[in-house]
Amino acid sequence: MIKLQLKNHKVWQDFTEIVENLDAKILVNEHLELCDYQLCGYWDEQDKYYETINLPRNLEAELISSSIGVTNQERFLQLKFNLKFSVVETNFAVETTYQKVGELILVYNENLEFIDERWFLDSDYLQHL
Repeated sequence: MIKLQLKNHKVWQDFTEIVENLDAKILVNEHLELCDYQLCGYWDEQDKYYETINLPRNLEAELISSSIGVTNQERFLQLKFNLKFSVVETNFAVETTYQKVGELILVYNENLEFIDERWFLDSDYLQHL
């Protein structure tokens, strides 16, 4: 029996190099611009349907994880982002807080061509729509 150890395998070095040289913020901003900050046909966790959700234009995306995947037919890169926007409150002093909108997962093929997206919007955010 052959015992493999992936801990020091070259694949991790290659993956780290790819993620370090990838500007994920450009990819997610481009995706948000292409969808015009709108999400169509969304079902929330309580099976409530939203025909169109208009996302705030000042949406900020933060890369929180990245991974690679391999199937029999394809290899892909998956990037997961936190989505939030700033809210300026002016009660007694100007204060900026952030409201989390949800998470977005973008999937690209090995040529960095877009394959898929998965949205997970927070129920707190959806209640205010």
